[in-house]
Amino acid sequence: MNKPYSFNEEQMNGIVEEIYTNIVKECEKLKKETNCPNEQVVALLSVIASNFAPIIEHKKN
Repeated sequence: MNKPYSFNEEQMNGIVEEIYTNIVKECEKLKKETNCPNEQVVALLSVIASNFAPIIEHKKN
């Protein structure tokens, strides 16, 4: 099993905060330019997040 990972305080106040701000800014830009609802942005973010999710294989009994 993988050891849980946490960003340290310096990372949280630096790169993590910067990336978070950029993602929110780009989502707002997407909404403004396409007039899409929040639900569409959530769907897009879910697709992006799924690219980083671990692959779980189900064993057949």
